[in-house]
Formats: sequence, structure tokens, C-alpha cells
Amino acid sequence: MAPIKVYGWVVSPWMARVLVCLEEAGVEYEVVPMSRSGGDHRRPEHLARNPFGEIPVLEDGDLTLYQSRAIARYIFRKYKPEFLGLGEGGSLEESAMVDVWLEVEAHQHEPAVKPVLLHCIINKFTGQDRDQGVVDESVGKLEKLFEVYEARLAGSKYLAGDRLSVADLSHFSSMRYFMATEYAGVVDAYPRVKAWWEALLARPSVKKVMAGMPPDFGFGSGNIP
Repeated sequence: MAPIKVYGWVVSPWMARVLVCLEEAGVEYEVVPMSRSGGDHRRPEHLARNPFGEIPVLEDGDLTLYQSRAIARYIFRKYKPEFLGLGEGGSLEESAMVDVWLEVEAHQHEPAVKPVLLHCIINKFTGQDRDQGVVDESVGKLEKLFEVYEARLAGSKYLAGDRLSVADLSHFSSMRYFMATEYAGVVDAYPRVKAWWEALLARPSVKKVMAGMPPDFGFGSGNIP
């Protein structure tokens, strides 16, 4: 059987979300590298895979998927449903909590982190101005959010319960870049959040994917996809 194909550039946090799930699932896959600067995502052949011209795109036989969180759910439904709170030892309640915290990541965490990455990392290398007011507002949102996480992690090892889930893994890629900014120390005020993050960093899947994610998105080395 042909390996799963994943189209995109590995420095992307959305690409990394999919890759870390594939690694956790122990699935054979092939990265099909693309060039953002070369406009590969706007070419007709890619638009046929994803009409929105985004990455990542996963191909598994005749199935083509886009949207990184949907891809992550598919991977675990097929290979390791326990990461969705399903399967042996799972329950409807646990799977519901996985969904809750995956939604929190999508609608609370990522929107707060993205402006920090843009203004503190990307703008630095693309000649764009840094809006410190936007950064301060986003960091403030993250601090309030981490208070919620800290309270949640007081009662469970991971966000959805005592088992690692896709909800935890989904945070990894944007957190990786946030922790490369000068605001990484924000996490120190939340010991349970810090321990949760360090537990994610210790996972072989995370270490492997992170090796392809330079903290400057590749701008400093000139290895821009």
C-alpha cells in the first residue's frame, strides 16, 4: 500500500500539526515539499487538491483532505482512536472533552498566539513594522487563557483528561514558535502549563517534527520554503 502523502512546507505550524499526529500514529508517510515563495500553493495542480490554496493537504489512496485539524482527527480515527478519547478505555465523555479542548485551541489559543509570531518573528525578517500594542494585547489574552489551562491541569494530566490526546498535540506547533519569542517566560508563571508543555517536548514525535521547524521559520538561514 502506498504511503500517505502530505503536501506543504514543514516549517508551517499547520503542517507540523499533521506530521506530529502521523508520527504518534506510527504511520508511514511521505512529505511532498512545496515552495510558498515559489507560489506552489497557487498552482492549478494544488488548487485541484485544495481549492483554497492552503497547506497541508493529505492524500491517502483516493482520499484527499485539507484543514489540519480535520486531517488530525482522520489520522487518529483510522489508526489510534484513543487519541480522540475513543476505542478501548475511552468514553463518550472523554471524547467530548477532547473536542472541547481542540476547539479551545482553534478559537482561543491560536488566535492569541498568531499575532505574536507575526510581529515578533516574521515581521522582523520581512521588513514589516512591529506593532507593540498588538503584541501586548495578544500576550495579555494568552496570560488569561493560561490561567484557564492552569486550573484545568490541576485536575488532570492533560487537557482532556489523564491521556494524551489530539487536543494536546494540536497546541504543539504554534507553541513551538511562541516559545522562541521573548515572551516564552510568560509560561513560567503557570507551573502546570509549563510541566504540560515540557511533557510534550519530551515526546519523540515532537522532537522529530520540531527538528524541521527552525525558530525563525527559516528566514535567518535563508531556507525559506
